[in-house]
Amino acid sequence: MQLHQHSMAEAISKRYFQEIDSMNDYEGMEDFFALETKLIFEIYHLEAAKAKKSLHSIIDLLTVRFGKKVIKVVRSYFKTLSSIVARKLLDNQVPAKKAFAFSVACDDMIDNQMRDAEFLQFADDLIDFFVNFIADRKQPMFKHQTVNKVIMYINDELEQNLTVESIAANFQISTSHLSRIFREHVGITLVEYLNVRRVEESQYYLRHTNKSITSISTQFHFCNQSYFTRIFKKYTGVTPKHFRDELHHKFYRFDMNEHMYDHA
Repeated sequence: MQLHQHSMAEAISKRYFQEIDSMNDYEGMEDFFALETKLIFEIYHLEAAKAKKSLHSIIDLLTVRFGKKVIKVVRSYFKTLSSIVARKLLDNQVPAKKAFAFSVACDDMIDNQMRDAEFLQFADDLIDFFVNFIADRKQPMFKHQTVNKVIMYINDELEQNLTVESIAANFQISTSHLSRIFREHVGITLVEYLNVRRVEESQYYLRHTNKSITSISTQFHFCNQSYFTRIFKKYTGVTPKHFRDELHHKFYRFDMNEHMYDHA
């Protein structure tokens, strides 16, 4: 075992010095880490358009360095980027199980959804996925701390069968008081917000998995597929099937910032 570890270390060391000897092949790569830092900042601050531009610039650098091998390198880099974003989620108090599931889901998407001929489009889709996921889990800034805690609780437990009653019991307050303060600060009822978040989250499963619409409906505790379809169309303007089949439809997002501004 020790001999194997030693030979592995030697192989890595040898490969490293080979790369050092070919530094001329890395012309222009001085900007790589600065671009990556900029990219992470833009993703974390939900600046999707800027992040896409930065990622394309990184891909351009990798293309210059690796030429025809760039697809393989980019695929690997997308996984590295997903891991970096997952750790950023941990920094933002996202539960470890959620951050790990996020990383696994990204790896699965990269392995099974990324087509070599469309890797630039996939890069844009990956940025959208990152930004939408982070947006869902940003700490809300309403003036009422119970409302903020309720929103974070919903984000973490969304796939449970949440009701106004169960949420009120978890926070040891009355349903009437919870309903009143939530609507007062968020601008919609708690029942509406639960449906909004279920629709937002279900979009990922429709777009990025092969799970049946009925199964997704059950996963998010809609009483039946017909009701799921009606609620989904109410917020997105299309049916779940249409959203899955027509990839040009953008993800529906509830504008939390707008409501925080209006009801602060």
